[in-house]
Amino acid sequence: MCNLYTERKSPAEVAAQFGVDDPMATNTGGEVYPGGPGLVVRHAEAGRVLETMSWGWPLRLKSMKPDSKPKAVNNCADIQGRMWVGFAKKPQWRCLIPLTAFAEAQGTKGMMTRTWMTLKDQPIFAWAGLWRDSQEWGPVYSGVMRDANEVMRAVHTRMPVLLMPDEYETWLHGSFEDALGLQERVFPSDLIEITPTDELWAKPRKPKVTAEAPSLL
Repeated sequence: MCNLYTERKSPAEVAAQFGVDDPMATNTGGEVYPGGPGLVVRHAEAGRVLETMSWGWPLRLKSMKPDSKPKAVNNCADIQGRMWVGFAKKPQWRCLIPLTAFAEAQGTKGMMTRTWMTLKDQPIFAWAGLWRDSQEWGPVYSGVMRDANEVMRAVHTRMPVLLMPDEYETWLHGSFEDALGLQERVFPSDLIEITPTDELWAKPRKPKVTAEAPSLL
């Protein structure tokens, strides 16, 4: 499960890495959380485009109240699953998620800290994703996951489907079998760098400041 990643490069730097000719101007960046905005590279008629979308497909469960907010499904466990397969089979709904690092929580409950993963010699890299238009939030995307490789098992049982630059075209334009092969293949452990930190996973909320009642004396 991945519920936090960073994208700390400018739109121009992202565009250069991912072959986008006309990068958009955006303030999106920094830490990206489920339900929040993130940058996505997808294919359009004019070529690759860079867009801002919401991270997480809206899902309304039967147990939810009619006026409740949908759940943001930000990870796709299996592109053969019922929720995903119709989109995964059509290349126009596949996308690349640019990121500079992703995080997992480690430690005891209530005191978990952030452990960050990056790729060696790649200041920016790609996570395989799926996107669609939604009634609730407009364009949305979700990151494709797989079982953890050897080095990631020390952190979590799952990990993002990471793509090397020579795999971008296969994910964006290949057959469904090609896409499935990328989800199932084991990403090289020696390319991943793991950095534990003392930073709390859930940052403490600032206490509310209340005005003092006026004195009657």
